[in-house]
Amino acid sequence: MLTIRKAEYIISAVKPEQYPEPTRPELAVSGRSNVGKSSLINKFANRKNLAKTGKTPGKTQYINFFNINDEWYLVDLPGYGYAKVSEQTRINWGKMMQTYFRQRENLKGVIQLVDIRHKPTADDQLMVKMLLENNIPALLVATKADKVSRGQRPKYLKQIAQTLGIEDWKVIIPFSSVDGTGLEELKEAIEHIIYDND
Repeated sequence: MLTIRKAEYIISAVKPEQYPEPTRPELAVSGRSNVGKSSLINKFANRKNLAKTGKTPGKTQYINFFNINDEWYLVDLPGYGYAKVSEQTRINWGKMMQTYFRQRENLKGVIQLVDIRHKPTADDQLMVKMLLENNIPALLVATKADKVSRGQRPKYLKQIAQTLGIEDWKVIIPFSSVDGTGLEELKEAIEHIIYDND
């Protein structure tokens, strides 16, 4: 099982020349502004404030790189779909993401987060489409699983799968940063992505 011995913030970037050297495998985390990205990163790394959890959704406007075990990078992508940003900010965000996906050769995959309680939004669908178009493997994680009873989860996961055009809803990992649901499965999936496709 994947053990996190070291997790540290490296840099916040907007342009490719600011990215760290692409000498290590990289895994990015993507999702809507209030889907719980920072909480998932902190839970995964077993660090309280590695990724900053903001009171205001849409706070992360940069691509944040974290060094994990001196072996690979975990990358926190800016949250999308927050209503209070300008149209220009959205356009810039889209360009920044496309550039990152197209130019980052060491990117092994993206952990795509959706809120288990809600049907994926048009923005979520667009993101998944962007990943497919760039041939980037996506690992789907449904956050806030503690807010839904265990017996109800399949119903919600099926709705997510259907909306995103995924054939098997069982590939989606229900996750909670509150009670640790899905943490082992997440680590196992990440280990597989980072270390198995060299």
